[in-house]
Amino acid sequence: MSTYTITLKNCAFFARHGVHAEENRLGQRFFIDAELEVEAGDVLTTDRVEDTVDYGVAFTLIEEIVTGSQRRLIETLAMDIAVALCQHFPQIRRAAITVRKPSAPIQGVLDHAEVRVVHRR
Repeated sequence: MSTYTITLKNCAFFARHGVHAEENRLGQRFFIDAELEVEAGDVLTTDRVEDTVDYGVAFTLIEEIVTGSQRRLIETLAMDIAVALCQHFPQIRRAAITVRKPSAPIQGVLDHAEVRVVHRR
């Protein structure tokens, strides 16, 4: 069986995830990457969006999860996204989700905190 990869990079959302009360009150931007390994089926020859993972729909699903319920850990957020994508699109065999939190409450200088979760069907 052939597979191909769909990647959504640097999807940006404002949400309120974190351990500290200030994070939940103030919120911040989160950046999400989704790397989806998809079972090809006939899509590589049919050229029909109905036969693939519609990445507009995938983006909307990610947005609903990120901006929906609050989570304390970005690890949980990443796994919730991966599982939801695999449930919505049965042709996804592996979802690797990266969540970046640029305003992590760490005393020090850093670009961002990042977590990557891989979920396989």
